[in-house]
Amino acid sequence: MEVLSEREWRGRASAHRDRVGAWIEPHLRRGREQVAHPVEDFLFTYYTFRPGRLLRWHPGAEVILAGASSYGANYRDCAEGAVLDLELVLPQRTAAISWTRELLAATASRPPYLGCFGMHEWAMVYRTPEVEIRHSSFPLRLSPERIEEIVDQRGVRCGHFDAFRFFTPPARPLNVIQPTRERQRELEQPGCLHANMDLYKWAYKLSPLIGSELVADCFALARDIRIVDMRASPYDLSALGYRPIQVETAEGRAEYATAQRAFTERSAPLRRRLLQECDRLLALT
Repeated sequence: MEVLSEREWRGRASAHRDRVGAWIEPHLRRGREQVAHPVEDFLFTYYTFRPGRLLRWHPGAEVILAGASSYGANYRDCAEGAVLDLELVLPQRTAAISWTRELLAATASRPPYLGCFGMHEWAMVYRTPEVEIRHSSFPLRLSPERIEEIVDQRGVRCGHFDAFRFFTPPARPLNVIQPTRERQRELEQPGCLHANMDLYKWAYKLSPLIGSELVADCFALARDIRIVDMRASPYDLSALGYRPIQVETAEGRAEYATAQRAFTERSAPLRRRLLQECDRLLALT
């Protein structure tokens, strides 16, 4: 096992809290003030990892925290300090780790597809009265009629089930792919913004068996992707300081594809790290 000196693990835990706290505090403040933020709140509402759990630092499996005692749930004290109790944590996670590993590997094995141009967000408001739109406190950039026309003209090609399930009923038949939960490993590909945002989900589902720095790295990626995701949506978020990516134009589609390609490259090493952690944990079983 790796042994971290008390100075080292306390320093890493403090650095993690400082990093993550800068993301969490504005969200908690908005909650107290009952102010919605359609970009950043998504990371705490759609994803189920509570802010307090994201804030807490874990070293991962087989790491001893020298000098620690009663470090918390799922830890046991040992002669050198405290360590995650794998006999308590790992058996109940093995099936989920195997499933996650297969999904990550399948996604990584495919070439990225960069031709969706973010139309999934448009399909979520297609033929929907404005009062029923999810982020109705913010105006749309275009009229409902123009949104409908653009979706009809461009079509939708979304293979991510957790985006597709939010499509409006009239938009679902327009999708050239009909994803299901059962086809998730078959369809996910590394150019998909939502598949890359979901690296955060797979990371926190592996916590506390993996280091919290990796979870935070995946959160940072998801946060940046969410900004682009909503900038390319039909919402007008200029009041929040977000310049739209006008994917209804050729220039906007080129800008979106460039950002998508950059996120594909940025997500690849994080996906590899998660795969390596899955393999390491499965080997411990």
